[in-house]
Amino acid sequence: MTLNNSGREDQEDPSRRALSSTLSFIDTHCHIEMEEFDLDREEVVVRSRAAGIESLITIGADIEGTLKGVDLAERHDGIYCSVGIHPHDAKDFTEGTYRLLRDLTGKAKVVAIGETGLDYHYDHSPRDTQKKVFEQHLALAGETGLPVVIHSREADSDTLQIVRTSGITNGVFHCFSGDREMAEQVMAMGFYISLAGPVTFRKATGLHEIARLVPDDYLLIETDAPYLTPEPFRGKRNEPAYLVHTAARIAELRDISLQDIARITTLNAKRLFAIGTLPDAGEIAYQIRDSLYLNITNRCTNRCSFCVKFHSDYVKGHRLRLSHEPSEEELKREIGDPARYEEIVFCGYGEPLHRLDTVKSVAQWVKSRHGRVRINTNGHANLIHRRNIVPELKGIVDSISVSLDAQDKDTYNRICSPAYPDAFDAVIAFIRDVREAVPEVQVTVVNTPGVDIAKCRKIAETLGVKFRVRELDVVG
Repeated sequence: MTLNNSGREDQEDPSRRALSSTLSFIDTHCHIEMEEFDLDREEVVVRSRAAGIESLITIGADIEGTLKGVDLAERHDGIYCSVGIHPHDAKDFTEGTYRLLRDLTGKAKVVAIGETGLDYHYDHSPRDTQKKVFEQHLALAGETGLPVVIHSREADSDTLQIVRTSGITNGVFHCFSGDREMAEQVMAMGFYISLAGPVTFRKATGLHEIARLVPDDYLLIETDAPYLTPEPFRGKRNEPAYLVHTAARIAELRDISLQDIARITTLNAKRLFAIGTLPDAGEIAYQIRDSLYLNITNRCTNRCSFCVKFHSDYVKGHRLRLSHEPSEEELKREIGDPARYEEIVFCGYGEPLHRLDTVKSVAQWVKSRHGRVRINTNGHANLIHRRNIVPELKGIVDSISVSLDAQDKDTYNRICSPAYPDAFDAVIAFIRDVREAVPEVQVTVVNTPGVDIAKCRKIAETLGVKFRVRELDVVG
């Protein structure tokens, strides 16, 4: 995809129009109520729509801006707002300010409290005052149930301590600039992490690391317009239309597609701020990079402690909890031409080989149309069907990935809670057999406490198969 570098003329760029028809983003933090947009605010909104921004949240930073944001949101579809006082202006906060903010939370388009927090870089307000006002915002968030938008600059320790003490677990650390330890603590408290334009800067290596490590379920994106303009517009006024450049850089850092980032972050924004609509049914087929994944079943013979389905219905922004198990015809319709994809992957929110006959039939159909077939399995198929099913996969499966997940039976039983007491031994036997029937066999383990990666690797080497370590909380 070619992105336009021509500034405000980008509303005429064909690539930008194509983007708007295929991708959808939410700018979770901007300030288009500010005076920097007074001359062309409506044009800015139009350009954001053309760039694929379905919604944006204009963030309150002072009384005047908060009131302007509320008015702007009430006059435009797809624009929402927050109410709050930036730590720079904490010195001007009064009981009357608190009452006004509380009253404004009753407005339909108000979706958050903030931005609030601590800024020790400029210290425009005394630190004790910043702390007190921050605590009052958190109290308002607790009272209203709205998420809180947190600003923290050179004040990590105090920010975290105040949030922990408040008991608030619903919100976002906007324009995140902390280190890995800070990010892990933020997420452990239940907060999202939002990345802005600086992640596009070549020398922002710390942010690049954060962009790679934040799990899908905790990631948001923003512009903070008119500030923090991303490359290639750095040095100019920022605006919501430029969000796609930040998204594209994050996608590159995470080695996923721009479509994936759009879907993941839009879903997260809708969930956090309770805006828009969410998918109401599980997807049967979904694309990640150049592979098409088939969601076969939610049934599984393991209850793995790390499994995503026990805390989310989504993978890479795709809702996967099925309302019914798809038929062969449904799966074929979803696939279309198998040759369009690098591979067709049989998986699911469960164990796909529960549905062995369906997998075999659709796999044969895929192969007859020049497609490549992979199966992701926990290796329990022989236990499930009470026979050796491996010969039935020969000739119709090109690649199989088996979840080993532990170095011994006791660890496996503790981590995976299998339905069968001898499941670990059965998995080893399945791997040994399947390497004779399927050209490419890989075993995987999740890097989770208690798993000895070196011993697992040795098992794979002994079995003569490939080995891959999957990082905890990184799915798809």
